Amino acid sequence: MPNPPSFEPPRLIAVEGPIRVGKTSLADILADRLHAERLRDVEDNPFLGPFYNEKRGAAFQAQLYFLVERFNQWRALDVASSSRQTIVSDYLFERDKIFAYLNLSDAELRLYDELYRLLAEQAPVPDLVIYLQAKPEVLRKRIAKKNAAMESRISREYLEEVVKAYEHFFFHYRSSDLLVVETSEIDFVDRNEDLDQLLARLSQPVKGTQYFLPLGSASAD
Repeated sequence: MPNPPSFEPPRLIAVEGPIRVGKTSLADILADRLHAERLRDVEDNPFLGPFYNEKRGAAFQAQLYFLVERFNQWRALDVASSSRQTIVSDYLFERDKIFAYLNLSDAELRLYDELYRLLAEQAPVPDLVIYLQAKPEVLRKRIAKKNAAMESRISREYLEEVVKAYEHFFFHYRSSDLLVVETSEIDFVDRNEDLDQLLARLSQPVKGTQYFLPLGSASAD
């Protein structure tokens, strides 16, 4: 009998989840272990400060800036079938909609949706998305520990809305294979067992939506 086809690992991997869930750290580790190109989310949005200060119109400006800059990053990716380069991103292009629906007015959202549809058709789709979850109270502790000026302005209510919006988005997500990881009690940076188990899981196929929780996981706080 012929040998079954070998597992072909994903070449475009996106790590997603709410603020301080560990996206950047995990994406850095995966890129290093997989010798992958690293794609980083836009960090220099000039409209974020006014948005956090609740300046009128800043939410729409910040959202459009993110949308265009993220699109430019994803459009530039080399995802041709002839390319053998693995790419690890710490965000999913589609995540832009999560925050647009949270922050924009109905009129702004109609205009945003028109532009988003035009751009999304040209953005590549990941082979695998790793969605990191955490409870809002855990995220609050991590935000406080990070002590970043802008993040300290995020209210408890807004953070809870973001977590719920992510849960809703990924409950309906079908664009690519999805691995859901609950991170409230695990630590991929300082707990090698958690990281090793995840890397072992990623060496196997992820089909559809699947869930991962390391055995003997410990608190990440």
